[in-house]
Amino acid sequence: MDLTTHYMGLKLKNPIIVSSSKLTSSIDNIVKCAEHGAAAIVLKSLFEEQLLADADKLMDMDPKYFWYPEAVEYVNEHSTDHGVQEYIDLIAEAREKVDVPVIASINCTTPKVWPKFARKLEDAGADGLELNIAIVPMSGNLSSKEIEKTYLKIISKVKKNTTLPVSVKFGPLFTNPFKIIHEMDQAGVDALVIFNRFYRPDINIETETIVHHNILSSPVEMTQSLRWVSLLSDTVRCDVAANTGIHDAEGVIKQLLAGADAAQICSTLYVHGISYIDTILTDLRDWMKRHGYNSIDDFKGKFARDNEHAVAFTRVQYMKRNL
Repeated sequence: MDLTTHYMGLKLKNPIIVSSSKLTSSIDNIVKCAEHGAAAIVLKSLFEEQLLADADKLMDMDPKYFWYPEAVEYVNEHSTDHGVQEYIDLIAEAREKVDVPVIASINCTTPKVWPKFARKLEDAGADGLELNIAIVPMSGNLSSKEIEKTYLKIISKVKKNTTLPVSVKFGPLFTNPFKIIHEMDQAGVDALVIFNRFYRPDINIETETIVHHNILSSPVEMTQSLRWVSLLSDTVRCDVAANTGIHDAEGVIKQLLAGADAAQICSTLYVHGISYIDTILTDLRDWMKRHGYNSIDDFKGKFARDNEHAVAFTRVQYMKRNL
């Protein structure tokens, strides 16, 4: 049974990619992911600030550093002299110990200075680079057009500094996702990751403090990316990976039917352990066998190509009241 697929121009042995998280920050876990069947591994993100790592510059760059000085301390402790070199060493070691693509990740918000660092990631042996771009408007002075231009400038600068395939992981907070996604596609990205899951602060009403319990995703969150994967996967030249809320083979299969080339998983590995990748792959094969599919290509994008299904994904209001 052929589970192979293509993502970022890379041939993957199956559609399961372990997404960027603390899980992928150690060589032991990276090796385990590969041993249990992961087709590619995205390393834990480096932050743009770590590549710039200057406390005074950070304070000037974003007001959040004024309100959270501990963030400056963290970044400086994990800056170019320490954390960045560790990251380069991690790429090199992973490249030696696993036989699946190792994708570096940069969490970024600007196109300033740091894109030149992409060459070092390439030289270290990375097979690809995922740009985790998160620009959340916190001011009425920042227009949606300016935000979108920043995404495109980041992509352009990075592509000029590396020959690595580049993917962009982004959130759903756009007025018109079709527009920005097609502009990123035209800018030359090799893949898009739909969608990023942002930090979600909450309030404990008894202690009256800010808490962050919602670290892991839940399966119900997958429907947002499922909609946009189905609507967009057949309209872009680049590859598409689905992300957020994919917890089992059923979630992977749904995203493949919608048109995804691959599925990124994370939270489910925290819940079930890294070995759960084996289970997902076994269940995927069993489903394919029951439905008479011999390869991923036999059913990938089936719902994206079918006009009736496509129309269903465009609806945003209920036809009738079900509740």
